[in-house]
Amino acid sequence: MKKWVQGLASLTILGVVLAGCGNAAKPENTGGADNAPKGEATKLVISTWGFSADFFNKELYEPFEQEHNVKIVVEAGNNADRLNKVKTGSSPVDLIYLSDYYAQQGIEAGLFEKIDRSRIPNLKDIYEVAQAPLGEDFGPAYTVGQLGIAYNPEETGGKEIKSWSDLWSPELSKKLTIPNITATSGPMILDAASRAAGNTEFNEDQAMAKLKELNPGVVKYYNQTSDYVNMFTQGEIAAGPIMEMYVKDLKTAVPGTKFVTPTEGAYAIMNTVNIIKGSKNKELAEDFINWHLSQEFQEKAAKAKIDSPVNMKVSLSAEEAEGITYGADTILKLIKLDMKFVNENLKNWIDRFNREVTQ
Repeated sequence: MKKWVQGLASLTILGVVLAGCGNAAKPENTGGADNAPKGEATKLVISTWGFSADFFNKELYEPFEQEHNVKIVVEAGNNADRLNKVKTGSSPVDLIYLSDYYAQQGIEAGLFEKIDRSRIPNLKDIYEVAQAPLGEDFGPAYTVGQLGIAYNPEETGGKEIKSWSDLWSPELSKKLTIPNITATSGPMILDAASRAAGNTEFNEDQAMAKLKELNPGVVKYYNQTSDYVNMFTQGEIAAGPIMEMYVKDLKTAVPGTKFVTPTEGAYAIMNTVNIIKGSKNKELAEDFINWHLSQEFQEKAAKAKIDSPVNMKVSLSAEEAEGITYGADTILKLIKLDMKFVNENLKNWIDRFNREVTQ
């Protein structure tokens, strides 16, 4: 059985030194034709999710527009819809933000330009795992989050959750939600089930059997995080896997909510940025990627609880870091799935999940 999980890469010596530095600096300028030219502004079309739009407009887009004489146009939507628009040629996109799960599909469909890393000097300041999560030819991850387990200790019968295997505890039966196999984090739960079955390498058959065992206790398989938050808030569930960045929403309704990084490790969820093949603004797009990776912006996004930083120069207090995935001690221990392997097998997994687990 092919091993489909790889450990996160270690920091370089340079990264270790830089991680302790917290002085915010202006995004490094790459120069070139897009450096504050005069005349009519160039249009740069960015495909992204659309959340926290006011923050990104003020802190990311507008400063870049002023510096580079650019007019940024945003096309918002979910991963699948936006990727499909690019596939069908119905969207004039220059840059696209996608989870690594969907970005791998874009790579396999030949949708992205190869980036010129020499034009993105801020890459040297981000964690190695984020520099080329899907290969040196393609874009970096601008944020890395972790998928762990959140729970309400008042509703779990005194059960303290520490491990992925704790999801199979009788105290959580009929109080549990799990990501659907078609959700971005679905394959991660399949891997967690394999681990709960006692495997160090992924075992598909045992993972499916373990999830079938869990199925009677699952209230709902969720597709969107908002479904999880609503069920948790209304007391329909007491526990389930979720990204750390959404725990603040759970704590708003249930202040005693706990978030756990399982002993076996939490899963890395990476959001990437890539340049669409055929873009007439490739160099400008590379300048924008460099801008987004800067210490200055990454620190602002982290302190606003918008995105977890990948720039190692970002320095946060314990209070500022609460609720986001921050620091080498956390990031380098995350489990990263091989997205190429995931996409090669996903159709089969979906079929087996629907036939063997939920029936």
